[in-house]
Amino acid sequence: MTAELRSTTEGSTMVLTIANPSLRNALDPAIYAAGIEALNGAENSSEIRSVVIVGEGAWFCAGGSLQRLQANRQQSPSVQAESIEGLHNWIDAIRTFPKPVIAAVEGAAAGAGFSLALACDLVVAARDAVFAASYSNVALSPDGGMSWHLAQSLPRQLATEWLMGGERIAAARLHALGLVNALADSGQALTTALQLAERLGARAPNALASIKELLNEARGATLSAQLSQERDHFVRNLHHANAGIGIAAFLAKETPRYE
Repeated sequence: MTAELRSTTEGSTMVLTIANPSLRNALDPAIYAAGIEALNGAENSSEIRSVVIVGEGAWFCAGGSLQRLQANRQQSPSVQAESIEGLHNWIDAIRTFPKPVIAAVEGAAAGAGFSLALACDLVVAARDAVFAASYSNVALSPDGGMSWHLAQSLPRQLATEWLMGGERIAAARLHALGLVNALADSGQALTTALQLAERLGARAPNALASIKELLNEARGATLSAQLSQERDHFVRNLHHANAGIGIAAFLAKETPRYE
C-alpha cells in the first residue's frame, strides 16, 4: 500500500488522514504535496471552517521513512534537500493557512510527525500518546520547524534535552507545558478534535484569521509594531459584517450565525 493523504469532510471541518500504516504513517513527498493542495482548496471554500490532521489507525505519524532516507544517501544531497523543502512548504502552508488547524494525535508523533503536530494551531492527544524528537537516535538533526517551535515554546535547556536526548515524552507532560491543548481517552483524539473544531467553526472566520496572523507576527515583532498590527486588524474586523452580527446577537442575548 502506498502512502497517501486522504481528505474527507465532517460538517464544516476537513479531515486530512495520513495513511501509510505499514510504516506507521511515515511521511513522503507525495503527502507533502497533497497537504498543500488540500489547504489551498480549503482556504477558498466558504464551507470549510477548520482542518484536522490525523493518522490512520493506532499511530499519528512516525516522521520520515528510514528506508527512504537510507536510499537517499546513495543519491545527490539535492534529492533530500528537495524532499525537505516539500515538507517545509507544507509546514509553512499550515502556519499561513487562515483557518484553525488541529492535530489529533493517537499512539505516537515522532520526528517530522512531532514537527507536524507542533506546526498545528491546536493539539489534541490521547492520554497514552507519546511524542519524540527522535532525530538524534539515528544521528540526524531536526527538520519541519521543530527546533524553531520548541525554542519558541520551551526554556533552552529543556528544548536541548528533548532534541539531543530523543526520548519519548508523554502527552500529559506536553499538556502540562502548554504544547498540547487537550487530552482525550485512547481512541478519542479525533472525536475530541472534531468537537473543538465545531466550537471554533461557530466563531467569525475573519476574527480567527486575524488572531492566527497576529500570533504568527508577534514572535518576531516589537511591541510598537504589534500594537500597530492589532489596531489595523481590529478596525478591519469591526467594519466587517460579522462584527455587526456578533455585537447585535450579544446585545439581544442570541446566538450569532457568522458569514
